Formats: sequence, C-alpha cells, structure tokens
Amino acid sequence: MAVKVVMGQRLLKANAAVAQENRARFAAAGTLVVNLISSPGAGKTTLLEQTLVRLGGRFRISVIEGDIYTTRDAERIAGKGTAVVQVNTAGICHLDASMVARACEELGAAYDILFIENVGNLVCPAEFDLGEDVKVALLSVAEGGDKPAKYPFVFRSAGAVVITKADLLPFTDFDLAGVTGEIRALNPEVKVFILSARTGEGVEEWCRWVEEMFLRKRAAGSGAGSE
Repeated sequence: MAVKVVMGQRLLKANAAVAQENRARFAAAGTLVVNLISSPGAGKTTLLEQTLVRLGGRFRISVIEGDIYTTRDAERIAGKGTAVVQVNTAGICHLDASMVARACEELGAAYDILFIENVGNLVCPAEFDLGEDVKVALLSVAEGGDKPAKYPFVFRSAGAVVITKADLLPFTDFDLAGVTGEIRALNPEVKVFILSARTGEGVEEWCRWVEEMFLRKRAAGSGAGSE
C-alpha cells in the first residue's frame, strides 16, 4: 500500500522553523509582536487606529496588514503616520511566518511594538505561528455568540479576547455573560476586553494591557542580557 504524505503537517513544520527565526529576531530587538485574528469585519483595523492614537506618541509602532486583496486597511493605518506593510495573499486565507519575515525586511527600522493584522478568518490564522508574543482574538457582538463553540482553537490559543462593537449590545441578542463564560471555559487564563472603538469604551484598558505586555518583554530581555 502506498504511503500517504500529510502535506499539512509538513507545511506547519516548515512554518514553525521560520516562526522561531522571527521570534529570535523580535526578542533580540525587544519588539512586542501582537497577532490580531478575527472574522472579516470584526473591527481589527478600527481597533488598531484607536490604539495608534493612544500609544503612537510614546512607542515606535509598526503594522503588517494581511489581506487577500486591496491595500485599503494599510492606507487607513498609513494615514495615522505609522509604518505599515501590506501583504496581499492573493487567495491564501492566512499569513505565514515567511510572509511576516519578508514584511519585516520591508519595514526595516527598529520598532517597539509590531501589530500583525491577519487575514479575516477564524480558522487558518490560528494554526500558523508567526513568531508573535501573543495572539489576540476579536469577536464582534454583531457576529453572534456561537463563535467560541464553533472555532474553539483560536480562543484556546489566544492570550486575550476582545469583544468589539459593544455599543451595539442593546440592538442584538448577544449574550455577553454566556459568551464570556464559554471563552473562559475554553481558556481560563485569557484576558477578556469588552470594547467599543466607536465610543471609546474599554480602549484605554486594552492599551494599558498592550503597554504592560511591552514593558514586561523589555524587562525580561534586560534581565536575560545581564546574566
């Protein structure tokens, strides 16, 4: 009987090797890397814009924008005066570590925080390590509350979950307590933010968390270098 080669496993193994190279590069530079994952339209770019308004004056921030086609999200980010590289995957439903490595070469200069806005998809992006410090899953109240049960892997692997568009809660049947409970059942240690980029609710708390993550990474790097 012919042996079947599982191509998916080989692909993930090759990606993992490049992800480790990325991670070493980011560690050496002291760069915090945040991988944003969500369905299309959950509010990743709007959250990034609001984050840049609040943190851009104090930290050097760069952005990698992943999309299948168009440069629209990158244009929005560039409008905030932020260094950004658009990666168009031309049909591929996720970014991989090699794409991120090439985008970082384009970015060039050193930066404190790198946000990676992944392709809108709750499945494939969760499987591919990019060398990031943390995955952040976004879920908008307009999507409905069944996503944690349908796509558990991304919520299990996330360091934080941002429930977006909270200003729409009165107009939906989104069960905030129930959904939050499902997320914590999948990932008891996860940080959950309830946020509306439109009204500003929760944005400051989110930004404080990002800042704390960055400061912890820099402190850990300084400690490692002094040993």
